Amino acid sequence: MKIVVLGAGRVGSAIARDLAAEGEFEVVAADLAQGALDRLAESSGIATRRVDLGDPAEVAAVVRPADLVVGAVPGSMGFATVKRVIECGKPVVDISFFEEDPFLLDDLARDKGVTAVVDCGIAPGCGNIILGYLETVLERLHSFECLVGGLPVVRTWPYEYKAVFSPADVIEEYTRPARYISHGRVVSMPALSEPEYIDFPGVGTLEAFNTDGLRSLITTVKAPFMKERTLRYPGHIEKMRMLRETGFFRKEPVDLPGGRVSPLELTAKLLFHEWRLGEGEEDITVMRVTVEGEKEGRKVRHVFDLLDRYDPATGITSMARATGYTCTAGVRAVARGLYRRPGISPPEFLGREPGCYLFVMQELANRGVVFRESVT
Repeated sequence: MKIVVLGAGRVGSAIARDLAAEGEFEVVAADLAQGALDRLAESSGIATRRVDLGDPAEVAAVVRPADLVVGAVPGSMGFATVKRVIECGKPVVDISFFEEDPFLLDDLARDKGVTAVVDCGIAPGCGNIILGYLETVLERLHSFECLVGGLPVVRTWPYEYKAVFSPADVIEEYTRPARYISHGRVVSMPALSEPEYIDFPGVGTLEAFNTDGLRSLITTVKAPFMKERTLRYPGHIEKMRMLRETGFFRKEPVDLPGGRVSPLELTAKLLFHEWRLGEGEEDITVMRVTVEGEKEGRKVRHVFDLLDRYDPATGITSMARATGYTCTAGVRAVARGLYRRPGISPPEFLGREPGCYLFVMQELANRGVVFRESVT
């Protein structure tokens, strides 16, 4: 099979390398950044195409010969890119964190007979797959909580944070209202709200705060309590709130002597330098998924813990590993016929499909991304 990976950033490159590693697929990586393409081609021999992924015609041209497409573009481009790929009649597995409702594309995907798996990263992604699987195991769901964060090992002032994907997508987590489910109702709170300190073995104390990570789970899963919270080192919330409330995250341009400038674009440009991981700089991914429910008349709690680290052997960051390898597991599930449902599929649909949960977890474990499960 020929697979086209749209996006050759840190995560897109990790996806392309993994798919090409075993010779199972012919992989083509497409991006506008020639430097990223050159690095990928030199290190892996993967075929590359220089493509403006913001141009629907160029997207259509590059995916036309593909059997399956992977979307790894920034969130601002994600919805339009997935739509274009579906219009071309190609199955797609996407990791872009786009704001639009993916189910707006469900009729189109069904009409085209296309399997389109969205949000197939670590979070959203793995947590959804776990919850979807436990829906088939438990007789009743009571609560779901996902705590997740990607962090640098070395904390450096002033932000003590590094991003392995677009800073604009990270900032989106700090500005988009956070929705969660409480007592069966949708509650909307500001992002960065309800801070809480939580201790994690091997890491220490982190602060958790509300972000809009439930996404599709709000409509696809019936449980009275569901919440997703992001993890950072203590003190990060206050810095981000200060920037947000001062207006540095606003999209609307402001008038300056040299012209009109978007505060968000300027902030993202400045933070990209501050948040960029240096060569060989190590990161970790911390994640805890807790699902409570009932089985055979007894209350049951499943807890899944992940502490993943940067891989010095490959130079791939932990967040790129955890996100990218979840995506490649989804790609292989679709490519091998384990998952065939036409239409838009959030990851919880994969979790519900017999065999897919175990397949994804085994694929991750084979690459050293291991969840530790405890049941009480």
